[in-house]
Amino acid sequence: MLLTNHAKQRIIKRLSKRRKPERIYSALLDFLKNAERIEINEKIVIFTNKRKSLVCTKLDAELLSLDEIMEKIENIEGTYECVFWRNEKFIKVTTPRRFLKQVPRGKYYFYINEDKKALYIGEEPPLLVITFRPAKREERT
Repeated sequence: MLLTNHAKQRIIKRLSKRRKPERIYSALLDFLKNAERIEINEKIVIFTNKRKSLVCTKLDAELLSLDEIMEKIENIEGTYECVFWRNEKFIKVTTPRRFLKQVPRGKYYFYINEDKKALYIGEEPPLLVITFRPAKREERT
């Protein structure tokens, strides 16, 4: 799960109260534990706990082995917000090569946005969180 800047600000305001990426994602994971998933259409997913809702869109990602991912990020310099989404979930702001050293071997969904400096690797297809808002009436029932 990746976050837009707007979604980060909303999560900081309504859930985490801290600006560190680890705290933001920790608050997000706590919210997701008790949330119900609602598929609106083939692109939009909403997670709700009947009081607040997290609106997400599905991103197009490739299913690659770790070696193929290493080849794709070989020439990338600079720090990225790197997200690993599996049974154990973690986020680091680091270089992609250093981040991949912590990822176990296997096949993962891979998504990178070089403009926003975001990298996702996970067992589930990636979601982009658009906003975090109070739940609408139909989401409460």
